[in-house]
Amino acid sequence: MNDLSLHIIDIIQNSLSAGAKRIGLAVKEDVHADKLTITIEDDGKGMSPEIVARLEDPFYTTRTTRKVGMGIPLYKHSAMQSGGDVRIESELGKGTKVIAWFQLNNIDRPPLGDVANSFVLMVSANPHIHFTLCYSVNENEYTFDSMEVAGVLGDIELSDVRVIRLLEEMIRENINELKMM
Repeated sequence: MNDLSLHIIDIIQNSLSAGAKRIGLAVKEDVHADKLTITIEDDGKGMSPEIVARLEDPFYTTRTTRKVGMGIPLYKHSAMQSGGDVRIESELGKGTKVIAWFQLNNIDRPPLGDVANSFVLMVSANPHIHFTLCYSVNENEYTFDSMEVAGVLGDIELSDVRVIRLLEEMIRENINELKMM
């Protein structure tokens, strides 16, 4: 995958496949520690320790449509080649948390990509799922809550094209503002 936002989409898709009704994305850029951390947490069906242990194997998948599962192994490879790693915490019946960290200024770190676009794509395609985004740069933070926005919109769906454009622009502007502080 060319950038980390595509990995974010892949992991959120896994959360949706696991029946998650709440999905949280946290992106933390800590310039002082030279660290980028991406955390995706859901309340899906969770996984047993045995399945979690096998997730790094590209020839293991729970899917019946194909025999390989490259998402987590590729994500882990991207993290490790840039001085980081991936950790997966999961509990059956409770959900899963995928935490990846990268050396922020490592030349081998893939670009973060368009987090605003990737996140809004997931929100608009799944308007009845409760999504949260917490993006922070050092000690400054921006938070987005899809259900809060849906409550303000009333009868207008999060999947409405006008809303999608507005949300993407709003999230992108807030992220850019954080980076300038």
